[in-house]
Amino acid sequence: MNHDPIDQARRIVSDRFPGALAAVLAGSTVSGRATASSDLDLAVLTASGGETYRETLRFEGRVVELFVHTRAGLRDLFAVDLATRRAVMQSMYATGLVLVDVDGEAERARALAEADLRQGPAELGQDAVETKRYGLTDALDDLRDATDVFERLAVAGFVLNTAADLLCDHHRAWTGSGKWLPRRLLEADPERGAALLDGHARLSRTDDPEPLLDAASAVLDLVGGPLREGYRRVWQGVIESVAVGIGR
Repeated sequence: MNHDPIDQARRIVSDRFPGALAAVLAGSTVSGRATASSDLDLAVLTASGGETYRETLRFEGRVVELFVHTRAGLRDLFAVDLATRRAVMQSMYATGLVLVDVDGEAERARALAEADLRQGPAELGQDAVETKRYGLTDALDDLRDATDVFERLAVAGFVLNTAADLLCDHHRAWTGSGKWLPRRLLEADPERGAALLDGHARLSRTDDPEPLLDAASAVLDLVGGPLREGYRRVWQGVIESVAVGIGR
């Protein structure tokens, strides 16, 4: 059995989606970051009337992440990724390897994805930025005062994520989570992004919070500075998850 990942991707599309209009292999296999245990990330466009879903399975011993959608479903997924400022599906179609392209369906999807990527994410908005500034200001106080190692590490994670969100928003750059957070952060701002990541790594290794405090404070200064007194938010009846900033 041929275990080349690209050949495996072609076989799973042929076996499970013989009527696919488009199929794109994305992720580490295409970007050159793949390891022996890397999974296959497959976006599959199916005819109208089908389901839009995500599924994880194992095929020929390899884990496969399927992102299956109709045309309408893909438009919805693109809209969600724009709202969350992550552009996951857009990146898959824009950078992935086309395996199936019936009547130009994959190329049309790629063109839409590339247009979204060129446009960039929408700004967070003043209320969301202020809430994140307030939350980060409070978290930096917690980080300075923390004596418990577990609390310090937990707060450091919040500081990194919130500062990264503010920095990416400042540059109108896409953000990410997990392994995509450092990648997107360094794309957005190589110098300040590296300072945040180095500060977080140093705290994890040595328990020294100062480099992370300095790096996050520099991001705060970039977007308006610390925010404590004067922060006020009127309850609107809806929790906007992108704007949550939990205090102590």
